[in-house]
Amino acid sequence: MERWLRDLLCGVLIGAGAILPGVSGGVLAVVFDIYRPLMETLTHPRAAIPRYWKWFIPLGLGWCLGFLGFAKGIAAAIHVSSTVTTWLFIGLIVGTVPSLFREAGKEGRSAGSWVSMAVCALAVFFSLFYVGKVICVTVEPNFWWYNFCGALWGMSVVIPGMTSSSVMMALGLYQPMLEGLARLDLLVLSACLPGMILTILLLARLVSWFFRRHYAIAFHGILGIVLASTLVIIPTSYSRPAEVLWSVVCCLGGFAMAFFMARLDQKIQKDAG
Repeated sequence: MERWLRDLLCGVLIGAGAILPGVSGGVLAVVFDIYRPLMETLTHPRAAIPRYWKWFIPLGLGWCLGFLGFAKGIAAAIHVSSTVTTWLFIGLIVGTVPSLFREAGKEGRSAGSWVSMAVCALAVFFSLFYVGKVICVTVEPNFWWYNFCGALWGMSVVIPGMTSSSVMMALGLYQPMLEGLARLDLLVLSACLPGMILTILLLARLVSWFFRRHYAIAFHGILGIVLASTLVIIPTSYSRPAEVLWSVVCCLGGFAMAFFMARLDQKIQKDAG
């Protein structure tokens, strides 16, 4: 039951993280130790499904709750204060960085690993900065653009650190997409879900191959992506002192949640052993 509830909560957070600007659902999947089983299932379903099917039931249910059920709540929270909402997820990600660093070094650390981390961090930071601060392009939402949004979400699942919501915001697609998900609009769902699923299936094998052949380089690259994508979303403007206080509280709350889930993981693994 503890594992089931933990996986349900992880699924909710990953689904919600896919919606929140600047947060990658794939990164959360990595830090919650869900990414590799997910990729195994996508690339070798016959071998992986018998091993993980019970695990993916609460994860899938939680993801649906976080992605669809929480869309309206997250939209309302962002409307009240996007700054405070973002700090909650920053605390969550920062709380999982130590375990992610240990995971990255599980097969050793070479010079190439550190280079990979630095290159990925710089590339992601400046790319997101350019999209968020320099480009000012907006498009008219329609079926094909919603399909494009689904493809971006699929990439954020398979490629940790890919912050799809930030790209959508730069194009002016984020708000109409979020509102469509909140009211379960058929046009939005029929466009974005197929695009997301198709993208995940097409990219899964390529990403999995790279992890098998170059584990340390790939994982340190992800670590660099996590650090850069977290750094670039740090809010820099606050409307009032109370917002600063609530930001601190939510950041600490997110950190505490990540710490609790890490301790729960250790307990589950100890009991299993």
